[in-house]
Amino acid sequence: NTFVIVLARVVGGIIDSALSGNREGGGRGFAYYIIVFVLEMVFGLFATMIAMWFSRHREFRADHGGASLAGRQKMIAALERLKLNHGQSTLPTQIAAFGIAGSAAKKLFLSHPPLDERIAALRSSTVA
Repeated sequence: NTFVIVLARVVGGIIDSALSGNREGGGRGFAYYIIVFVLEMVFGLFATMIAMWFSRHREFRADHGGASLAGRQKMIAALERLKLNHGQSTLPTQIAAFGIAGSAAKKLFLSHPPLDERIAALRSSTVA
């Protein structure tokens, strides 16, 4: 978060200076604060996507480590068992329409990869 805030303020200052033509007075105008706010939102989204990518990568590594300890087939069986209960919606039927549909953009914000991908990665690995 600190990196996002600092980067947004630096880039915001550069953009504000370029748009204002380096006006005198040295104060930050209203446009600067709007630019910084928008940049914080955009940079925050990118930071979240990066953090979630690391989380998904870490999950694949954890599966690989579990497979090396317990055996690949046991780990696959455990993930398949988890998958039996995972696919069912927990939203009440009255608000189920407000659930996020599966989309490519949604995958960027997932902290865990889909179970099918995890199982496929284990099946294609060379862990005993």
